[in-house]
Amino acid sequence: MIAKIGRSSNLFGTLSYNNLKMEQDKGEILATNKIIETVDGKYSVAQLAKSFEPYLLANRKTEKHTLHISLNPDPKDMVSDEQYREMAEQYMNKMGYGNQPFIVFKHTDIDRSHIHIVSVCVDRDGKKISDQFEKIRSMKACRELEKKFGLIFAVEKKSQQTQKIFRPINYRSGDIKSQMASVIRHLPSYYQFQSFGEYNALLSLFNITVEKVEGELQGQLKRGLLYFPLDDQGKKAGNPFKSSLFGKNAAINSIEKHFSACKSKSTDVIVKEDLKRLIAEAHHSSKDEQAFKMKLKKEGIDTVVRKNKNGRIYGITFIDHQSKRVLNGSRLGKGCSANVFQNQWSTEVGKRIEGNHFTEPKPSITNDQNQKTANPHSLFNLSRLDEAYTLSFLTGILPSAQGEDQEETEFANRMRRLKRRNRRK
Repeated sequence: MIAKIGRSSNLFGTLSYNNLKMEQDKGEILATNKIIETVDGKYSVAQLAKSFEPYLLANRKTEKHTLHISLNPDPKDMVSDEQYREMAEQYMNKMGYGNQPFIVFKHTDIDRSHIHIVSVCVDRDGKKISDQFEKIRSMKACRELEKKFGLIFAVEKKSQQTQKIFRPINYRSGDIKSQMASVIRHLPSYYQFQSFGEYNALLSLFNITVEKVEGELQGQLKRGLLYFPLDDQGKKAGNPFKSSLFGKNAAINSIEKHFSACKSKSTDVIVKEDLKRLIAEAHHSSKDEQAFKMKLKKEGIDTVVRKNKNGRIYGITFIDHQSKRVLNGSRLGKGCSANVFQNQWSTEVGKRIEGNHFTEPKPSITNDQNQKTANPHSLFNLSRLDEAYTLSFLTGILPSAQGEDQEETEFANRMRRLKRRNRRK
């Protein structure tokens, strides 16, 4: 079910629109809340408007005071009038409008039935009812109603549609540039991420990785991004592509602006709490890394684990496909940091060794064709690029990677120091 929330300053026009549907026998009133009743149960626009007058007269300064909400189940859902009434009441309660006057209209003007709810977003004292985190609260309310009434989950349908747009690239099939472009050009419009570490984790789901490059070229400081295709094992499978080949949205300035825009948004609070709860549940009920990943995948969350050459975890990132947020474990708190998972999973391996039942743990990267989304690949492989190629391609610009995870940063610094020592030899 999809909810659409609209606001305007024209209550009379909104009521007239829904009344016209009834006059055309394409709509009816299913329910009312705190609406003045009539003798025959029939209403004119003027009669309906009277119930809202005290709220509008008390209105202090809210310009768009009229609330017009539509709840749209999947066309395959068979919803009775009684279910629509319950859904409308529960949705309004969850959104904080349960004590407001409102009218529930059922529309049958298209091939699927749906309902419209008309109300006002100022209370009797004229104060605006908070719309903070409205979209997130609305999505959560819809998911709960879908579950309660056995409706088709809208997120499942949206996920399938998204897969038609974003597909993991296949370096064997050719035309790699076009495959990469179809992903890189549009990802920032769909997902929120705040660092190159989070951006890279997201790209890895589509067999792509990016490296930040900066250095001095002919006396001038140069900065840019290189995008690499990856094979099924998360290894670079071809030559890099400059960001300029994919348009402005793929350039370093645009990506960094996206980081800043995402940081300025306050909608992460509820998302973080829900995500932390799901991670904690999966963590406590999973014996190893693979079981943990599978539990979260069932909730629409992909997990990207970054390890050094010794197999130690130095970073972990979670990609929530429902809220379209990418979050490093360090941003979720100590309970979701890389060390927590490293300690637990390494302890489990140790127990298997001590019990003489050791089996080599499954690799972090799999290629299960039955999964709906591509599994994450290992990232930030900071082993040196082919120096001859790098120098000819960049004319001296040196690649570097950037992330917010402290352990990840320290690891990258160690590798850069090793690279400088190798040059001196």
